[in-house]
Amino acid sequence: MLQRTYLKTLFFAVISFFLVISLIIYPEDAFSSALRGLKIWWDVVFPALLPFFITSEILMGFGVVHFMGVLLEPFMRPIFNVPGTGAFVLAMGLASGYPIGAKLTARLREQKLISRSEGERLVSFTNTADPLFMFGAVAVGFFQDVSLGIAIALAHYISSLMVGLIMRFHEPGGEVTKYRKNSNLNLFMRALQSMHRARISDGRTIGHLIGDAVTSSMNTMLLIGGFMIIFSVIINILSLVHLTDLIAAAITLIFIPLGIPSELSNAVIAGLFEITLGSQVASETSSSVSMMYKIAIVGAITAWSGFSVHAQVASILSKTDIRYKPYFFARVLHAALAFVVTLTIWKPIQPYLARTSISTWIQDIPNQGIFGIWSRFAYLGSNIFLIIVGLITLSLGIHTWKNLNKKRRV
Repeated sequence: MLQRTYLKTLFFAVISFFLVISLIIYPEDAFSSALRGLKIWWDVVFPALLPFFITSEILMGFGVVHFMGVLLEPFMRPIFNVPGTGAFVLAMGLASGYPIGAKLTARLREQKLISRSEGERLVSFTNTADPLFMFGAVAVGFFQDVSLGIAIALAHYISSLMVGLIMRFHEPGGEVTKYRKNSNLNLFMRALQSMHRARISDGRTIGHLIGDAVTSSMNTMLLIGGFMIIFSVIINILSLVHLTDLIAAAITLIFIPLGIPSELSNAVIAGLFEITLGSQVASETSSSVSMMYKIAIVGAITAWSGFSVHAQVASILSKTDIRYKPYFFARVLHAALAFVVTLTIWKPIQPYLARTSISTWIQDIPNQGIFGIWSRFAYLGSNIFLIIVGLITLSLGIHTWKNLNKKRRV
């Protein structure tokens, strides 16, 4: 055991020394790759996530999340084995993208609105890519075909929900979070009562709450930016010293028996570290490679999310007792499922991809960049609103159906 600990220490020391030496040998390449990571963070991630980080913190302080928790308990508990508050994380994660699902899960755990095992289940399927990335950056930016975003998004979200259904069995004997119930009140009034209690318990003034929300959100955004910059540098260095070529050769040996084109191995290597770069490499693969396999690999890369996002999530979760290992397992599972789902739905959805009405509908995507922040906020905000309304409708339907069955039995 002692020798294993020493070897682990030595391994990390060697890796750190290798990175430092590489930065000294390739200073210009390191600078340019760091600048690239900074540009992506500033142009895309910062304006997309900051408003939702701030508003989610404010909604928690005002008790809105507690309101949704009671209202959506009939839907989230039987299906995903998590409290109703998880629906808020689900809606924000589906619409806003990485790593807001992990951030909100950690905040719910800090406020003891979920248990540790519930948090591990929740973060496994709510930390997803956002539609702007799949439609705007990948489909339009890399493949110049907006309709391909439908295949990528469908496979991504279907496989994500499948992961949620599988992870509901994670730690079946784990602690269950229960809400205080008042049998004299209907579901809506119980939710309203829970929101009121949460707001009173929080006790912060509006000014104090907004200040804390901005401070916390900016700290998280700086953390995300730092990880994006350092991993952009690491990817470039590994390419310069040809380590990626060795890993690509190993992946090719796995691809050949599975019938996957070996030309896509470089895309997988890049995607292991950063999803944007991996998707770009896949789009630039030889035209002889079937588009179906290109999109399937992009789907797997997007579901895996890259070591950059993994590092962000691990850092965010480290402030709680939620473990990283279940999240890692869920990402591997999500990547495999996304690949298989893409191959399964590819032919059936081809007639729909060709329809001009669908292409016209999804062309209305806000431009990337800091100057498009309002249009991005409106686009993502409307998606979150529609998801929440849909989830509430399903939850109320399930609750009503259960009550009708009880009355019939009586």
